[in-house]
Amino acid sequence: MKRDVAIVGAGYVGLPLARVFAEAGKTVVLVDVDAARVERLNRGDSYVEDVPSDVLETLVKAGTIAASTDYDVLREADAILVSLPTPLSRQREPDLTILLEASREIGKRLRKDHLVVLESTTYPGTTREQLLPILEEESGLRAGADFHLAFSPERVDPGRNDWSTKTVPKVVGGVDEGSTEAAAALYGAAVDQVHPVSSPEAAELTKLLENIFRSVNIALVNELAQLCDRMGIDVWEVVEAAATKPFGFMSFRPGPGLGGHCIPIDPFYLTWKAREYGFYTEFIELAGKVNESMPYFCRSLVSQALNHSRQRSLSGSRILVLGVAYKPDISDMRESPAVKLIALLENAGADVAYHDPHVPEFRENGVVLTSSPLEPDAYDCVVIVTDHSTIDYEALVEDAQLVVDLRNATGTNGKHSDKVWKL
Repeated sequence: MKRDVAIVGAGYVGLPLARVFAEAGKTVVLVDVDAARVERLNRGDSYVEDVPSDVLETLVKAGTIAASTDYDVLREADAILVSLPTPLSRQREPDLTILLEASREIGKRLRKDHLVVLESTTYPGTTREQLLPILEEESGLRAGADFHLAFSPERVDPGRNDWSTKTVPKVVGGVDEGSTEAAAALYGAAVDQVHPVSSPEAAELTKLLENIFRSVNIALVNELAQLCDRMGIDVWEVVEAAATKPFGFMSFRPGPGLGGHCIPIDPFYLTWKAREYGFYTEFIELAGKVNESMPYFCRSLVSQALNHSRQRSLSGSRILVLGVAYKPDISDMRESPAVKLIALLENAGADVAYHDPHVPEFRENGVVLTSSPLEPDAYDCVVIVTDHSTIDYEALVEDAQLVVDLRNATGTNGKHSDKVWKL
């Protein structure tokens, strides 16, 4: 069946992208190797919060969205968008295995005038140096002459209501002018604004800069939080006061570490690529070091709070971690600092449980952990790691024996309570 758009990868990026194109009147097919996921999609059952099941079901019934495990459906699509994971190896180096294997399958189905756009976050040069040769080799076609090839970074921020895949401007950069124009025309039919750049390398680096900017500034305020702890100054008060300046300052908040699909990972794509040019990205490396140290600092803060307020050590204490998603009001746990903090607390001998209204269970090191009821008085300490808006933090402070607030969720109520220790 002919489709306007095929999207390879039906995850947090691919599915919202499919929705945007479908709602713009395009027919879309999602290709994914996970048969169970494909089956869910074809019955309108969404597993991505930004695409509610009722919305997906309507689009599936209308015939504008379908899903398949068969790469052959790519032959009948006019455009092929690639939104696959590009993780880091344990050595913090880009692992393009999934992407390159998929590229070979795409290349075998490529035909003249096809448009291929990579959306997966990666280092500058990936589209031209990795995808292009594979697509040409497998298809016998030439990029630019026979088919179009471009990069357009995903800019998904799960759980946001103010900005969506449709309303966030789309950056596009092709391997030649024709590819850029073709990609811009495709996205322009579905999203509100398209911003063309001169090359895929520029588009690839644009995405990295966005997330490196956040990583570096979060590291700055995390380092300041550690200094404020020693100086006896409320870092939250300082950040709030600085944010009153109407120019020259952008507010970032400290926390237990970085989470999500981008900020903890993306900067390392660039540090890796920079070494090829004999260049060391010292700001990026330092930011990573500071942010990765935050769960250790937070474990120490919990230990201090127990020692000083309850005359207890971490070993043997019952601790409830409140919130394990990487950000408020979603279920996404990718790179969540809560997982690291739980492990550190357990390694110190604590008996740790968690409560999260959005994450009923998750698997870690082969063990399935289940969300416990929110019974603050049953624990020696409650540690607020993710500040979900549905929690009554005033009641929490009232009921708990001790609270360590890593997100300033307790606000002024916590500031004036001797039960509350803040980051």
